[in-house]
Amino acid sequence: MSDQLTPDSQGKIIVFGAKQIRRIWHDEQWFFSVVDIIAALTDSDNPRNYWNMMKARELKQSEVQLSTFCVQLKLTSTDGKSYKTEAVNVESAFRIIQSIPSPKAEPFKRWLAQVGYERVQEIENPELAQQRMRKLYQDKGYPDDWVEKRVRGIAVRDELTGEWQKRGIQDQRDFAMLGEAATTEIARNKDAQGLLKNKQAAQEGGT
Repeated sequence: MSDQLTPDSQGKIIVFGAKQIRRIWHDEQWFFSVVDIIAALTDSDNPRNYWNMMKARELKQSEVQLSTFCVQLKLTSTDGKSYKTEAVNVESAFRIIQSIPSPKAEPFKRWLAQVGYERVQEIENPELAQQRMRKLYQDKGYPDDWVEKRVRGIAVRDELTGEWQKRGIQDQRDFAMLGEAATTEIARNKDAQGLLKNKQAAQEGGT
């Protein structure tokens, strides 16, 4: 069982062993899906039911309710849609892990500590995030020129998204519409004709 941190391009999915853990940046910290944590620790076929049983058992045994550690945040499900899901920060995740008898508990705690520490480092030095992403793609065997283009593209997109957010744009669908609008405007201004020219316009619009 590997406890390696493996992020996707936006950091919204990370992998513990073979299990995907959804997370979201909220209130200046990472929050993680509770049912995903339980699935990773227990290999349960129904982690949601396991979680409900945990909450019921904890309520009977103590005055502390596990659900009080959770917040409802929208996370993307397997169907591609976002639903409100119980999520916890690193500190609360430790509290829940203590209630789960699992040989994976200690490796998972170390993994969570790594998640928090790496995020603090990346906030202080954003270049570390790019270095980590670059190494991830290189380890997967992608050629260096592809990796560099990918990392630069993500950095440019994040910078542009940040500028839009400063101007009151928050919804992901609005980001997509702005990207399409930029592409359309460039195509019109350049009077783009044919596949190649419009492809170039689309690339400029995305940038």
